[in-house]
Amino acid sequence: MSLSAASPRVRLADPPRSVAEDDVLATAKPSGDSRQDWLNAFRAVRAETERRAALLSAEDQVVQSMPDASPTKWHRAHVTWFFEQFLLRSYAKDYRPFDERFAYLYNSYYVSAGPRQARPQRGLITRPSAAEVAAYRAHVDAAVEQLIEIAPEFGQLMAIIGIGLNHEQQHQELLLTDILHAFSLNETHPAYDPDWQWPQTKDAAAAAAGATLAGIHTIGHNGDSFCFDNEQPAHQVALRAVRLAPSLVTNGEWLDFMADGGYTTPTLWLSDGFAAVEAQGWSSPGYWRNVDGAWHSMTLGGLRRVDPAKPVCHISYYEADAFARWSGKDMPTEAEWEVAAKAGVLDDAFGVVWQWTRSAYCAYPGYRAAPGALGEYNGKFMVNQMVLRGSSLATPAGHSRPTYRNFFYPTARWQFSGLRLSAYEH
Repeated sequence: MSLSAASPRVRLADPPRSVAEDDVLATAKPSGDSRQDWLNAFRAVRAETERRAALLSAEDQVVQSMPDASPTKWHRAHVTWFFEQFLLRSYAKDYRPFDERFAYLYNSYYVSAGPRQARPQRGLITRPSAAEVAAYRAHVDAAVEQLIEIAPEFGQLMAIIGIGLNHEQQHQELLLTDILHAFSLNETHPAYDPDWQWPQTKDAAAAAAGATLAGIHTIGHNGDSFCFDNEQPAHQVALRAVRLAPSLVTNGEWLDFMADGGYTTPTLWLSDGFAAVEAQGWSSPGYWRNVDGAWHSMTLGGLRRVDPAKPVCHISYYEADAFARWSGKDMPTEAEWEVAAKAGVLDDAFGVVWQWTRSAYCAYPGYRAAPGALGEYNGKFMVNQMVLRGSSLATPAGHSRPTYRNFFYPTARWQFSGLRLSAYEH
């Protein structure tokens, strides 16, 4: 994350497709750096978390379906602990913590901030209750709002508030991906929102051929708007002549891959990838199941028939790589993707599915993590993971930008992750 005092470029998130009324789509993007601007941004982002959680029961909010996921109640409390730990304890002189024990329960991976509950055991935190977590959030909200209003040196607080708001938006996305994984294990196929629909996408059949990119380009964040530290420093890259597909790979194309033995042909796969196929029994994307001869997928709206025209979703890096090889194409690097996105030649670059790239998650040249506990946010994860670009249908609006670097292990399938192809010109 950037620790500059730039105002957070955040807005109240789009609803998770038909969840919310139109009147909640007010902007939370500060029009300036006044205290009122930041107060409005803080209130909007905090309200969005509660809006996403509101469709879930208390029982829904405590479940942890796998070690990589966290309970909704934990997400709500953790993002609150973040403001308490990094803002209030340091800058609010008279602040009294809601409950000192919460620092242990709701720290995530900030070793410098003290001991913490083991990640795979977050679902065991049945107490405090969801109601107590709501009271915790209200307690911290009141203290942060007061600090914004009265802090004598407000300028130095803006960077921490900005990272806190963007951090909470990340957990708003995880709240949906994690509950979808839990619901996928329930044979009654519960819907997070019965009215949920896939976002509208461009017609892949009508897409143009795409533009050829080549030469020296600058990637990485370079400006005074918010970014995470792994998006910096901006630097130059050299691109071989490459053409990225304007459209995302569709379910129909993936069905062709499956029908052609894609999951049973070892020569299409990286060794670790085919080992995952065999060990985990993959024969289709995550959440797909064959019901009476027809493919269905678990969605935020429950179990739905797979639409061949929609972008494929819930695929791992290994599956994306195998599909690209089967297609006779490539996956773009993250630099190629960013240059193409900035050039405006990609359809559905944002707001549908995260797109795997073939770039390993590592530091940009000259990167240095910030000092202190906040420096643990991104840098220490720069190994053994792959970069995804864009954003997904679960990403809060205003949280996307061409330089954003998401990253997951190559086996991950519970995210809204998809693929677009690329081809080099000879």
